[in-house]
Amino acid sequence: MENDQLQEINQKLDLVMEYMTEQRQKNEMFEDLLTDISIIGKDAFQSSVTELDQQGIELDGEALKLLFFKSLKNVNNFSMILDLFESMVDLAKDLGPVVKETGYDVINKFHDLDQKGYFEFFGETLKIWDNIIPHYSIEDVRLLADNIVTIMDTMKNLTQPDMLDAMNNAVNIFKGLDPTQVPEYSVWKIIREMNSPEMKRGMGFIITFLKNLTPVEQENNNKK
Repeated sequence: MENDQLQEINQKLDLVMEYMTEQRQKNEMFEDLLTDISIIGKDAFQSSVTELDQQGIELDGEALKLLFFKSLKNVNNFSMILDLFESMVDLAKDLGPVVKETGYDVINKFHDLDQKGYFEFFGETLKIWDNIIPHYSIEDVRLLADNIVTIMDTMKNLTQPDMLDAMNNAVNIFKGLDPTQVPEYSVWKIIREMNSPEMKRGMGFIITFLKNLTPVEQENNNKK
């Protein structure tokens, strides 16, 4: 019985000694690490001091201490910034495929436009402006800006369906006339034609147009 107890005690002592040996080894390794770190830190500090001295930079101990305390006070802010940065990185990762696909779509669209000749068309359109700009002064452009509303109203009226039909009919009639086949009219024939219903309506239209045109001109002059 005693031998068993002694053997058990010896085993426990062996474990204790083994544990103490491991702890001593760990302590020695830790001390060696501290020594190495101390040497490296000392060398790094000395190198930094030498480099700063060569660059003509002086360190203010009080300023460094103040910076250190400010950094400690703003640890939460730094953490928030890092969290925000991580969120931005995650967002960039999520948006990466979308942006990449969108970029491909834009490139393909530009390719289609180029194949259809849009870019060449716009390039030739610029030549129109190159020909227009030298023929007009800044004052001409200023007058255009001052009268743009009147010009737009005129264009609006000219592009009304009834006005376009009238102009189209006039152009078609002009195209249908052959100057070499126009008959000659004597004075008496002109007088006889003046009595025809068509000529009376035409003359009536011209007279009505001129009578209504005069008040418009007078009103415009009064406004000026």
